[in-house]
Amino acid sequence: MPLSSLLIPEVLTVLTQIIHYFQTNHAQYWGYVGQHLVLSFSVLVIAILISLPLGYLGSKHPKVALICSSFSQVLRIIPSLGLLFLLIPLIGTGVVPAGIALVILAIPPILINTILGFNEVGTIYQEVGVALGMNERQLLWQVKVPLALPYLLNGIKLALIEIIASATLATYIGAGGLGTLIFTGLGLYDMADVIIGGASVAMLSLITMVGFDLLIRKVENHEPTRN
Repeated sequence: MPLSSLLIPEVLTVLTQIIHYFQTNHAQYWGYVGQHLVLSFSVLVIAILISLPLGYLGSKHPKVALICSSFSQVLRIIPSLGLLFLLIPLIGTGVVPAGIALVILAIPPILINTILGFNEVGTIYQEVGVALGMNERQLLWQVKVPLALPYLLNGIKLALIEIIASATLATYIGAGGLGTLIFTGLGLYDMADVIIGGASVAMLSLITMVGFDLLIRKVENHEPTRN
């Protein structure tokens, strides 16, 4: 019997199960999506509040930049799941340790891109700002931040994609979200749940990437060149 003849009934069965799930458990599904998004964006805000000031400081002081880069490299080599499990003996399980682990994972891309973005601001624009009588605060918000914004947004985009993907692992320590569907499906050998959870996480990541890419392109089209 051809392989396709064996696979088609299996595929149809899984599709039927997926349709049945949404018909009977749509409220539960959107609850998981809500938990995933709330956790992801809460973590992102905290990571931004930590990374942007550190990144700006690093762009002004090479020693700080070196420390930040080294710190980011160390964080990047720590596996997401390993970091989650390392926090269990210290903080326990639940949303808080998951959030802390995700913040740690989200810091490197924002931090590195912030340093890069501010370092890429042309000195000529800063000199013009000083010549116009701008103080340091005005120079930051009216010159440096607008010119560095594409880099900042790119760092935030990479961090959010990392958070959305890694938040599925946070289910292991009781943080909820779409990972619940994935790991419940794996435990029960229910491919419908695995596909629904995995496809939803992939779709959220894709929407994030496309949305930020469009925003970055729009920002770049409205700023002067850095020469």
